[in-house]
Amino acid sequence: MFDGLRAGEDAIDIALKVVDLHPKNDTFPGEVYVQVGAESLRTSGATAETPIPMDGLLASFLPEQEFRGRENRKIRYALFACSSTCAGLEPDLLDEVSWWQTDDFWRYALGAAIALTRAGAAHRGIPVTAFVDELELARDDA
Repeated sequence: MFDGLRAGEDAIDIALKVVDLHPKNDTFPGEVYVQVGAESLRTSGATAETPIPMDGLLASFLPEQEFRGRENRKIRYALFACSSTCAGLEPDLLDEVSWWQTDDFWRYALGAAIALTRAGAAHRGIPVTAFVDELELARDDA
């Protein structure tokens, strides 16, 4: 994901490169992308006083993907899973995605992580490449 963001690839191309990481009927690598989204929020410096607005988030930071109907609920859940994880609340991924009756949580989690990474960089006023470098350093230090 990070290499794709550095190269300026869109979310669809990044998803095509990581599709083989997903085992059938498993939330992996979705939970990893939720952690990346949470770390993007932490690193962004967003707070209650200086938030990243939810309104317009996807249109601004994930414009290459369009969500309709149930897809809207799925991407919103992935975004909320990232933000709750950032705040220290562990979402029950299995309970939520079991009703979806599809094996696509990882795609929505990836989209949420990409949108939040791009939004975090914009919130900080730095290029996505520099923001991704900070995220990777933080993961290496953990």
